[in-house]
Amino acid sequence: MKIRSIRQLVLLLAAASVGVMGNVAAQQPVPPQSAPPSTPQTQTADASATDAQRPALHQRYPRYRLRSSDVIDLTFRFTPEFNQEVTVQPDGYIQARGLQNDVYVQGLTVAEMTTALQKAYANILNQPEISVTLKDFDRPYFVAGGLVGKPGKYDLRGTTTATQAVAMAGGFADGAKNSQVVLFRKSNTDDWVEVKVLNLKEVLKGKKLNEDTVLQPGDMLYVPKSTWSKIEKFLPRSSLGAYFSPAAL
Repeated sequence: MKIRSIRQLVLLLAAASVGVMGNVAAQQPVPPQSAPPSTPQTQTADASATDAQRPALHQRYPRYRLRSSDVIDLTFRFTPEFNQEVTVQPDGYIQARGLQNDVYVQGLTVAEMTTALQKAYANILNQPEISVTLKDFDRPYFVAGGLVGKPGKYDLRGTTTATQAVAMAGGFADGAKNSQVVLFRKSNTDDWVEVKVLNLKEVLKGKKLNEDTVLQPGDMLYVPKSTWSKIEKFLPRSSLGAYFSPAAL
């Protein structure tokens, strides 16, 4: 009888222990599940979406890029016999002394041209040190035509808007249609010109300030007398005659 009582007591204690352990486990907080690691494809997609939404940054003060007819001085520190003056040809190349092949430099900055020349001369000189100096260049310009005080070609110095350009050309003449000033801009191809109509009348009233376009080198502003009700966005460059031939102005 005593042995049976002891066994029953042990079973009761064991059952009580299991119940207590179960209650303690139920009261413990469940750790939060961590999010699955992002795959490279997900990261790439997120980065692409962010890049697409981010506006492109523009350089505020861009460096001058070489053009046809620019004159450049080349100075070699350790080999002065290679010092020379070169001119950018109409096709964008220069002929440099000692090089078998011409070097294409049109569209490059002075620093980029220096790197290109050092690479070219590395075939005949040991670690050449070259100083590139822009001696003469085609200065940026714009053309103002039509009903302005002084039609003609003007130097484009610094940031110049359409209204400022008209002011430099003597302002609007009598009968000018300042609500439909036409901006002609060279396109990426030489055969076509981009055309845009500017409402400078509203700009002068302090409205639609986005119409006051910043000019680019080679732009032409034309102030008409009558309304241009229909105008194409692009026109053949040949139809504008001398306006895009600086030598004729």
